[in-house]
Amino acid sequence: MARGLRDIVDCERLAEQGAVVERVYALADLPRVQDLLADLSGALRVRFAFAQTESGGAGVTIEADGGARLVCQRCMQPFEFPIAARSEIEFTTDRRADSQSSGREPFLLVEGRASLAELAAEELLLALPLVPACSELEGCGKAQAPRALEAAAVVLQQTTRPFRALQDLLKKTDRT
Repeated sequence: MARGLRDIVDCERLAEQGAVVERVYALADLPRVQDLLADLSGALRVRFAFAQTESGGAGVTIEADGGARLVCQRCMQPFEFPIAARSEIEFTTDRRADSQSSGREPFLLVEGRASLAELAAEELLLALPLVPACSELEGCGKAQAPRALEAAAVVLQQTTRPFRALQDLLKKTDRT
């Protein structure tokens, strides 16, 4: 985050003003996501568009884009994952608030304020896959190529089944 910019903001005031705030966060500055990344290089560009919601409360539309290096769970090699995410948030001060009627995700404010970095980290967490994997099997570092998988399937089909005769005998005795 650029030096001198405030991270904790008054969301209700910004929503009343219809403010738009843009920030760029280094992935190294977002501690909640660091354990999920292959390395801390990269940045996340985030646009926060504050506005009043249909219900009259404060809300924000968050758009994030950038890239992160993740570890493929098939080949265990790092790969670049593009990030393009958009969410609509409705701010609340009530822990039991339910915003299903508005279609927006609830976000709990503390004393009417929220951290923009926390909102950005939340957006990044939502954008990351549960099981990171290289997008193409052929390009995956150590994963088997599709031809190798097909060859393995042919070998399995040709395998002899020593107990097949026993299965046939059991079927005959069930009929009697």
